[in-house]
Amino acid sequence: MTEYGRGPGSEPWHPQDPLYGDGGWEGQQQAPASPPAYGGQQQYPQQPQQQYGDWGQGAQPGYEGHPQQPYPPQYDQQQYDQQRYDTQGVPPHPGHDQVYAAQAQQQYPQQGGWDATGTHGHVPYAADPGDPYGQQPAAYGAGQPDLYGTENAYPPPEPPGRRRPAAEPGPDPETGWDPGEDRGEHAFFAGDGDDPENPGGAEDPENAASNAGRGERRGRKPVKGRKRRTGCACLVVVLVFGGGLGGVGYFGYQYYQNRFGAAPDFAGTGTAQTVAVEIPKGAGGWEIGRRLKEAGVVKSADAFVHAQGTTKGGNGIEAGAYLLHKEMSAASAVELMLDPKSKKYVLVTPGERNAGVYAAIDKQLELGPGTTRKLAKDDYKSLGMPSWAERGGNIQDPLEGFLFPGTYPAAKGMKPEAVLQQMVSQAKARYKAYGLDRKAADFGLKNAFQLVVVASLVQAEGKTHDDFRKMAEVVYNRLKPTNTETNQHLQFDSTYNYLKGKSNIHISEKEINGDKSPYNTYTNKGLPPGPIGNPGEDALKATLNPTDDGWLYFVATDGTSNTEFAKTYDEFLRLKDKFDESSGN
Repeated sequence: MTEYGRGPGSEPWHPQDPLYGDGGWEGQQQAPASPPAYGGQQQYPQQPQQQYGDWGQGAQPGYEGHPQQPYPPQYDQQQYDQQRYDTQGVPPHPGHDQVYAAQAQQQYPQQGGWDATGTHGHVPYAADPGDPYGQQPAAYGAGQPDLYGTENAYPPPEPPGRRRPAAEPGPDPETGWDPGEDRGEHAFFAGDGDDPENPGGAEDPENAASNAGRGERRGRKPVKGRKRRTGCACLVVVLVFGGGLGGVGYFGYQYYQNRFGAAPDFAGTGTAQTVAVEIPKGAGGWEIGRRLKEAGVVKSADAFVHAQGTTKGGNGIEAGAYLLHKEMSAASAVELMLDPKSKKYVLVTPGERNAGVYAAIDKQLELGPGTTRKLAKDDYKSLGMPSWAERGGNIQDPLEGFLFPGTYPAAKGMKPEAVLQQMVSQAKARYKAYGLDRKAADFGLKNAFQLVVVASLVQAEGKTHDDFRKMAEVVYNRLKPTNTETNQHLQFDSTYNYLKGKSNIHISEKEINGDKSPYNTYTNKGLPPGPIGNPGEDALKATLNPTDDGWLYFVATDGTSNTEFAKTYDEFLRLKDKFDESSGN
């Protein structure tokens, strides 16, 4: 067996080796790639296989405290790595030395095959035909040159003089924080305990291999940012948990108060300050309580509902306007609203003229006389009148006939236009419901406005529901062009009285004939310019459903409530004599 010497590259490391000083890489020799073989083949004595973990005397340098041993002379470290790169495409890396050293130990055992120079013959025994692996290559890099210590090695080894010592444990130079014995790598702070792949952390024997394969995470310096984020996360969890408990407690308390606790309420009969509260028709306890709370009368709607339910006759509160004190107890508010004196409203009676309504509003709102009348004259267009309502001309009051009869809230502090708006709105709704704009032509009239005028005349001259229907027929018959009895003159005292602002039934012919105003139906044919009052429901119904008996005349024979009708002029004269007898003429 031919013996080959070793070059400088295969020598063990020595402190005087120029490779680790300033000497560079020149002068290094490379051992032959492979020794000559006998008969074209290299023969090696058959040796029993060794386990990777059993290094024995053949351990390689620097692994787990074993003494340094040189590589086989023909394969120093760099040559061995270079051959591995050339034949298999695996770049040399110091991290693979342990694997390759183990393979080299198997391929080149030292038991009984090394000479004095440390070399061994390259002639193996012939392959065993029964060994399925006998023809396989021995290991990575077998028979390739070792480039360790040459300029072709990658990466070049770092000289001992340039190696940095491992950092000693101690406080962080930037923050002054000392992580302690566990180096800040407790599973809770390092996040290892949260790793679904490694629940036991790096210290778990079952997971040690996987932890090492992930870059030895536990050997790194603790990351300050991660600790801060973990601490903030803990703080957020505490705050969220505490806030959740607080929220549950608050809503639980509110639920208890709503179900079992007493409702918030004021004490006593209230302050000296008063406020008007309007209660609409059909309002129940909750709606009344809500309006009182918004006005500052009661502290809560719940308290009012409770007081209303525990007060005898509490459900008897009517719609209207009430003058109440602020900050009253709920029980005091209920008692005051049940007292009729507390109810503040303006009542519009059927047939009442606007002049009387204006005066009532001024009185109820404690305004100066004439305030509401002036407002109606100046701002009537802003009160929501129907589009078909006529204005201007000889009309005495544009709102006449549009303040619908009823009860309307009116108390001190309210504005007169608010009261008027409610009345006009009600009239507009009722007239629309009766379909005045569609039925005017059925009675020979121009528009719905003239129907309102007729209804006001029926309301002013009639006394009962039966009178209203007959009176409506009298109006329509006298307006006909075929009327030769009165020649289309209505001859109603009510129209003359409206202009004078009176209600006098004893008017002389001289007085009547001497007045030429548009509202004098004795001297002017047809209807007056506008309504002479505010008709109610009965008058409206009668106007739309008159009798058809041929009535043309009527006389209040008793001067007050008894009205009789006639179809001919002769019958009218007999009724007139009856009236004269009753009145003493």
